[in-house]
Amino acid sequence: MSAPHSSPAPIHLAVALDGAGWHPAAWREPQARPRDLLTAGYWADLVTEAERGLLDFVTFEDALSLQSSHFTEPDERTDQVRGRLDAVLIAARVAPLTHHIGLVPTVVTTHTEPFHTSKAVATLDYVSAGRAGLRVQVSARQHEAAHFGRRTFPRLRIEDLDAPEVREVTAELFEEAADYVEVVRRLWDSWEDDAEIRDAATGRFVDRDKLHYIDFEGRHFSVKGPSITPRPPQGQPVVSALAHRSVPFHLVAGAADIGYVTPHDATHAGAIVDEIRAAQAAAGRAEDLVHVFGDLVVFLDDDPAAAAARLARLDGLTGYAYTSDAKVFTGTPVQLADLLLQWQRAGLSGFRLRPGVLGHDLRAITRGLVPELQRRGAFRRAYEADTLRGLLGLPRPANRYAAAV
Repeated sequence: MSAPHSSPAPIHLAVALDGAGWHPAAWREPQARPRDLLTAGYWADLVTEAERGLLDFVTFEDALSLQSSHFTEPDERTDQVRGRLDAVLIAARVAPLTHHIGLVPTVVTTHTEPFHTSKAVATLDYVSAGRAGLRVQVSARQHEAAHFGRRTFPRLRIEDLDAPEVREVTAELFEEAADYVEVVRRLWDSWEDDAEIRDAATGRFVDRDKLHYIDFEGRHFSVKGPSITPRPPQGQPVVSALAHRSVPFHLVAGAADIGYVTPHDATHAGAIVDEIRAAQAAAGRAEDLVHVFGDLVVFLDDDPAAAAARLARLDGLTGYAYTSDAKVFTGTPVQLADLLLQWQRAGLSGFRLRPGVLGHDLRAITRGLVPELQRRGAFRRAYEADTLRGLLGLPRPANRYAAAV
């Protein structure tokens, strides 16, 4: 056990939920519940456990194609989890069963309409009483585009990410995502907070002067508005995005409240934070609070050798060594706490942990890591707010269309 530390700034902590866990063989572990993956009860149990650990929020992974062992195209494997539920609908189902934890579903912006997303996430904010968020994700996969038949992409390989044609596609997708977020945010603001009167005596339900056309005209979208859903309880649900390189860093800096990044070490983390802060200033948001969370895949056990052995055993089941865009951590909750505090000192304000095996590693986070961080004065001992914005220290934004008083 490491020695007590002076109290650092509190860490924000989230967990990314995906299937049976982030390792492809996670569903074969004794603690996994493969027959329950498509049930509401399974997801409710996971989120309830995360809330037991006082986590800020959970994210729900989603995609527009089946999971695959290949980054850019489908595979033919039948020994790994395939098939998933819609992330927004999962979040809406578990929302009434929880009370404090934030719920952040993934939405693929490339093939969906911002109007639909705005009202879906606004509805989630109502259902959860102010705990909704959104993780925007782009896709340039050919087979996903083929589901919709509206656009095409060149065949991409992960080793071609630095090729000029791939950089051009990537830049356009993230430019589109930035417009997407702008439309969604304007639609959330298209109703003023007091637009609904609901006065049965006078027969006035809504003040039409407080509903606004957003009249967005851009390269990718033309949206008149207003929304059909009144302004969400948080005003603006929390917007987040995963970012690996400079182009998505600029999306985070210009449009998001949280960016998830994948540093290899503390030095790398500091460099990423510096780049995002510079881009934030260039976007005119230097004074805005934008969180930068480090992503890690975690395999946690009381003995570090046991964690490493568990990962090796899982790798044996898949036939290859598991790798990820994020750092893969094996060790004890105490060792993970050491790493998180080191990376926090490099400028990260929080972490999104990806449990290797949800049935094992989620409880290791909530019942091992969280108490260790609490012991060091680095994590809350009770929820201090009822909204996701409140938990993250984000102010409730003013409505851009409301007349200044």
